[in-house]
Amino acid sequence: MKNTALTHIHEGLGAKMVPFAGYNMPVSYEGVNAEHETVRNGVGVFDVSHMGEFLISGENALALIQKVTSNDASTLENGKAQYSCLPNNDGGIVDDLIVYKIKDEQYLLVVNASNIDKDWDWISSHNTFGAEMKNLSDDYSLLAIQGPKAVEAMQSLTSIDLSAIKYYHFEVADFAGIEHVIISATGYTGSGGFEIYCKNSEVEQVWNKVFEAGAAFGIKPIGLAARDTLRLEMGFCLYGNDINDTTSPLEAGLGWITKFTKDFTNSENLKAQKEAGVSRKLVGFELIERGIPRHDYEIVDADGNNIGIVTSGTQAPSLGKAIGMGYVKTEFAAADSEIYILIRDKKIAAKVVKMPFYKKA
Repeated sequence: MKNTALTHIHEGLGAKMVPFAGYNMPVSYEGVNAEHETVRNGVGVFDVSHMGEFLISGENALALIQKVTSNDASTLENGKAQYSCLPNNDGGIVDDLIVYKIKDEQYLLVVNASNIDKDWDWISSHNTFGAEMKNLSDDYSLLAIQGPKAVEAMQSLTSIDLSAIKYYHFEVADFAGIEHVIISATGYTGSGGFEIYCKNSEVEQVWNKVFEAGAAFGIKPIGLAARDTLRLEMGFCLYGNDINDTTSPLEAGLGWITKFTKDFTNSENLKAQKEAGVSRKLVGFELIERGIPRHDYEIVDADGNNIGIVTSGTQAPSLGKAIGMGYVKTEFAAADSEIYILIRDKKIAAKVVKMPFYKKA
């Protein structure tokens, strides 16, 4: 099991540690509900250094990225990021990722921790372009500083204006006494904030200064459990749950990152699927009766016929109700459709709702 450069700090803070994607990671500190509310209303910090980072460089870097990703990376300007996915040859998804354009002919791909080796092999197998590839995953750390108070709490740590960085844009600048840190207005919580990329040798200094600067704003460390409830309230897909090697980006509601203005892996088949229409769709739902939906629970209609499967579910801390995501037959995918979740062989009533579940006041 791998540790991040901050594992000793999490253990010292009394975090509950669990194995996750081959890493020893903090799942909670004071409890998921309290940590969730800290991020929704204030500012919290996640150590997500287990994520993978690939640097793709050279005159054919863009050509490789265009081939393996579904979104159109040619629209990226320096300092802009893009959500995308890696389609496989069978209609499914190898992984979802973020593509950062650092400068001309240089891109950073940030991939899921559990898929680092798989993604590296997949992209390498398509690198007939001679693009230069470097796997930086073991050398870099990533902190997600999330919440509505993040800008104000962190402004003293950098010479740039954090409030001027638009969503899905980034700056390479000084931060917490370290030069050349990526400060990215991205995150997985829907509550604003930044993701900070720095070297492993620098991250402890960054962590300490972040907590000094944020003390007056009630900053707290946040574990992976709250990361999951926060992202689910926003309807953000989690690889391995809501999307995987067998789910099409079109079924998953990711048509907006699937651009047929270019040729990419399996694009012809996905285009045909779009034209024909999908037979199932990923939807959000909320329970009308008591219960908590869990991954792999069956979804049925009023007569008890199977119509789908739950991919994610929880009791949503910000909403005070049970919510979930799952694939259902297309005829049950419209908002307000009546569906049922099988919980211990009992049909629990639910209805399909539009995502995100959580909407800022």
